[in-house]
Amino acid sequence: MKIIDMHCDTIGEIYYDWKKGKKTSLSSNDYHIDLAKMKQGGYLLQNFALFVDQEKTDDPYRTCKEMISCYEQLMKENEEEIAPVYCFEDISKNECEGRLSGLLTVEGGEAIAGNLDHLDEFYEKGVRMMTLTWNYKNQIGYPNSDLKNPAHIDTENGLTPFGFDLVKYMEQKKMIIDVSHGSDRLFYDVLASTNKPFVASHSNARSLCGHGRNLTDEMVRKLSERGGVIGVNFFPYFLVDGEQPFGSVERIIAHMQHLYQVGGIDCVGLGTDFDGIPRENLELENASYMPKLLQQMQKAGFHESEVDKITGENVLRLYKECL
Repeated sequence: MKIIDMHCDTIGEIYYDWKKGKKTSLSSNDYHIDLAKMKQGGYLLQNFALFVDQEKTDDPYRTCKEMISCYEQLMKENEEEIAPVYCFEDISKNECEGRLSGLLTVEGGEAIAGNLDHLDEFYEKGVRMMTLTWNYKNQIGYPNSDLKNPAHIDTENGLTPFGFDLVKYMEQKKMIIDVSHGSDRLFYDVLASTNKPFVASHSNARSLCGHGRNLTDEMVRKLSERGGVIGVNFFPYFLVDGEQPFGSVERIIAHMQHLYQVGGIDCVGLGTDFDGIPRENLELENASYMPKLLQQMQKAGFHESEVDKITGENVLRLYKECL
């Protein structure tokens, strides 16, 4: 099975380079992810997040639209190597044509500025998943681990009234709901007010690393029972507690094993957070290192069929049901 990664921030990095006058390409660059590294890593599909930090723009909606334009230009410049995904069938179509696939997501619902018409606009542009919050409260709901209090775990504040309307609307539009970054209460609000599978695109197990960005075992079970998938995040601070953690393959696999034990094999996936995390202290230095992860998974006792599920099949199953 080829690699499917549910989360990276590469488009934002390239967008801000362009804003500074640096013409960074998607074909080859110095970031964690480019097309050459994806091919070396054995990729099938990459979710490309549009991350808008509301503290760095006075208009998240406008900035997100500009990022979409950047993504569209990158797809056009590299159309022989990668193509966007609008529906599930596009994934196999692109593969048959010898092309990688890119699926557009939004990280941080403040980008729609509390307006469902903006969500419709983003959908028409190809956005098929949205992370409801980042590290700030927005019109949709509340996060865990806000920047002013990283250790905070919010069990009281979840979805806003608009947030409840939004998640129901997203299900109707066949957009995937992503609860990574959301508060504990937000997770349970989504669970109670939706019917389809949803994801935690880049989160780990709180039992192994106590950061509020990670999921409790009960959350893992509930998400798995719904048919959702958790993308294991490579950020060292979400892998292991400590002042100077190291993002080792051993710790990545430990989180995979724990999620498997708690929620079953079908809930485990990949959500590297590449280009949204620092480049240092990572054993898997970029996307081209993925074969090393697969080898170590098998050495750790995962059967080949289980490796295939974690690295892509589980996400494909969810996309087939939800897109």
